[in-house]
Amino acid sequence: MREEKEPRKSASTKEEEESVTLSLQKDTEESLPPPLEAFSSFNPSLFTPKRLLLIFCVINMLNYVDRGAIASNGVNGSPRKCGNDGTCLAGTGLQGYLKLNNFQDGILSSAFMVGLLVASPIFATLAKSYNPFRLIGVGLSVWTLATAGCGFSFDFWSISVCRMLVGVGEASFISLAAPFIDDNAPVAQKTVWLAVFYMCIPSGIALGYVYGGWVGVQFSWRWAFFGESVLMLPFAVLGFVMKPLQLKGFTPVDSKKKLIPIVTSARKVEETRVSVGKYSSVLPGKEELNDQTSKITSLSKDEADRSNYFTQFWKDMKVLLLDKVFIVNVLGYISYNFVIGAYSYWGPKAGYAIYHMKNADMVFGGLTIVCGIIGTLAGGYILDRMDSTISNAFKLLSGATFLGAIFCFGAFCSKNLYGFIALFAIGELLVFATQGPVNYVCLHCVKPSLRPLSMAMSTVSIHIFGDVPSSPLVGLLQDHINNWRVTALSLTSILFIASAIWFIGVFLHSVDKFKEENDHQVTAVENIKPEALA
Repeated sequence: MREEKEPRKSASTKEEEESVTLSLQKDTEESLPPPLEAFSSFNPSLFTPKRLLLIFCVINMLNYVDRGAIASNGVNGSPRKCGNDGTCLAGTGLQGYLKLNNFQDGILSSAFMVGLLVASPIFATLAKSYNPFRLIGVGLSVWTLATAGCGFSFDFWSISVCRMLVGVGEASFISLAAPFIDDNAPVAQKTVWLAVFYMCIPSGIALGYVYGGWVGVQFSWRWAFFGESVLMLPFAVLGFVMKPLQLKGFTPVDSKKKLIPIVTSARKVEETRVSVGKYSSVLPGKEELNDQTSKITSLSKDEADRSNYFTQFWKDMKVLLLDKVFIVNVLGYISYNFVIGAYSYWGPKAGYAIYHMKNADMVFGGLTIVCGIIGTLAGGYILDRMDSTISNAFKLLSGATFLGAIFCFGAFCSKNLYGFIALFAIGELLVFATQGPVNYVCLHCVKPSLRPLSMAMSTVSIHIFGDVPSSPLVGLLQDHINNWRVTALSLTSILFIASAIWFIGVFLHSVDKFKEENDHQVTAVENIKPEALA
């Protein structure tokens, strides 16, 4: 019997095989994850990490200046008052001009939450495919127009809609800024850098009190909103002109290709080479080979693009909701923010009513600026010195909140103004020490690709279950009992609940997942044999 010999390949067939292989190899190499350094070392010369931190801090502060301004006596004003004889005195500020009661006024402090709730998950998901700075630019543009709209408002509903749109601007920012800062901060100072960023929350609110109190009295409550809009406009433009920056765990924004499984791609190369070799004798010409190549290449791209945004969002949400560390951290944060949100909105009015402060805006503003800056920086510094771990963060969160609650409770029990100021200042120092640690846990209890969504859902949760209901509920309670001291003490007691919840987190099994996703990508690249792509 004559042994069958494999048909000899012609020179043109060999060239076609090599063309297919090279084409597939090139497509596979382009789909490989970029080196780990590419995620952290890309910094445009004009925007060094420290300058980026400064830009984010200013934007964050302006967000909260708006919160403080609308709560200030100069902007918020006082409601109309009617006597038993039926005569009414016109109120001041937007509350008097728009004829709002305390409940409606409390709703204004929470209306932004509608925009935040809708837009946060959208921006966090789009960050996987679009340049995050363009997304921030879009959001801040909406914020700029919305604050200007607040200045033009003429009734409760018009200003409520504008406050909702303000939340859209914040949504684009809060879910993306913290991950960028965490990426670029020195390893030994990550919590301090986060603390610097979140220090802008109390500082911004306090500056808002002072700003709103001065502008509202000197000009009009409308001009306070117009001024905010002008100040934010340059940063909205900056979001559109800045060069793209890269988040860890995400496909580079200047590439339209998404990551595809490396082993699968390598296997497809090998399978295609065998296929071409086996059937080369029946392929009539170059056109069919090119057609097969384009089909295989498009198949890889289709697989990468198959998952849509909604499917990916629900998958990511399921991971977050099953993470006990994330849930406990957010539950404690909700309780904490329930108190802090009501403090920030009703504080000046409560201080004026209880201690007859003529300059309540300045007193609360000054206290919050000093205590917020020192307390927030101290919390970040202490956690870095303790060794930045999730367990240590929970210890600091629980202890600082518990002690802060004691001092704040004692402050509202004090009958003396100076006693109140001293005790409340210590309480604020301790309470604001939580800002760095609580956001550190949010960023490090999930893998890098989930950090924007983690920050977005944390922020949405603390608002929708925290300060959103707290401001109107406190207003409703005050309308019912008409005693600001009792109202303030009832509110402060909730800080003890926050401390207890965070204490549970100390005993949970926690893993820092900051490098988990990138480590897996590097391992996958190393495990591919060179001949698999040859």
